Amino acid sequence: MRSKTIYNCFILFFFILLPKNNILFAQSKITSSDTLRVGVAGSQPFVFPNNMENRGIAMDLWEALAAKKNWVYSYKYFDQVEKAISELEKERLDLLIGPISITSSRLENVHFSQPFYNSSLSIVSRSDELTLWQKIKPFFSVRLLIAVGIFLFILAMVGSLFWLAERKNSPEQFPKDPISGIGNGMWFAVVTMSTVGYGDKAPVTLWGRIITGTWIIVSIIFATSMVAGIASTLTLNSLSSSTILNIEQLSNKKAGTLVGSPSSEFLKENRAKVIESNTLEESMNKLKNKEVDAVVYDRPQLLYYIKQNESENLYLAKAEYFKQGYGFAFPFDTPLLYEFNRALLEFSEDQETQKIIDKYLEKDE
Repeated sequence: MRSKTIYNCFILFFFILLPKNNILFAQSKITSSDTLRVGVAGSQPFVFPNNMENRGIAMDLWEALAAKKNWVYSYKYFDQVEKAISELEKERLDLLIGPISITSSRLENVHFSQPFYNSSLSIVSRSDELTLWQKIKPFFSVRLLIAVGIFLFILAMVGSLFWLAERKNSPEQFPKDPISGIGNGMWFAVVTMSTVGYGDKAPVTLWGRIITGTWIIVSIIFATSMVAGIASTLTLNSLSSSTILNIEQLSNKKAGTLVGSPSSEFLKENRAKVIESNTLEESMNKLKNKEVDAVVYDRPQLLYYIKQNESENLYLAKAEYFKQGYGFAFPFDTPLLYEFNRALLEFSEDQETQKIIDKYLEKDE
């Protein structure tokens, strides 16, 4: 009986002590002098790998948090986020900092901190005036040519009906010769549709008047829609430039973005032709060289680029898509995540995070 009591006490003591030992072990890993391997990936203004004066939003935030927790670390830089995430999955890094988008697909392989910045995808395009050919190009589209062909076919049919109804009783207006008679009938249909009313031709038979009355009613609706469409096309093309206002305008057009960015899938879903680059600078150069019609990427990076390159005559669309948060990435089973999130939350509550963001980014209006 006594031995059984001793055994139970031993088991109870073991299970009580075991979690505490695990916690102490985890904490010892965090607070030890071991150097944390910190990956850095992304673009300005979140990271500035080669600029010692401007570290970037993500790097400033990390360094402030690391100083608060007395963490020792060393940086390893990557030119692409996906490469850095791959290294993180293999546990060759202890964490990854930068504008790392928190997505469902990435959560399958790595853990994320709570977001420190809420971003979105936006479109930047050139703000050049259109050339004469670009303004009149819509009038030579396949759709317009088909529409004109259908319109001429309808006029030929109506002209033929006028000719068949009037040729016997009004040969002076609609000659018996089919070519001349149908041609005059088409002329009469155009004059009637446009409500010009020259009076040089008029139906004299009952069937001619029935056809004329029907055509007047039909042409009022048809002509109004057609003239309004042509007028709006002329107005928009005379006033517009090469700016892209929304994602719909990029359908079947070339759009630049970065390799591994969530914007790639977003562009493919909207039927744009995706042209990927390794850096934002490279993608923007393609835009300047007219290799792409627009660049779609994270809004804060585009805002920062435009601010630094005001002379390039770029336009950032007001439309925002695919709202997403930026966070710091960690491998699975990391002991860092809890303490990091707590410190990050304290920074946010004290407005320290916002102060760092305001240092690099102006308010987006």
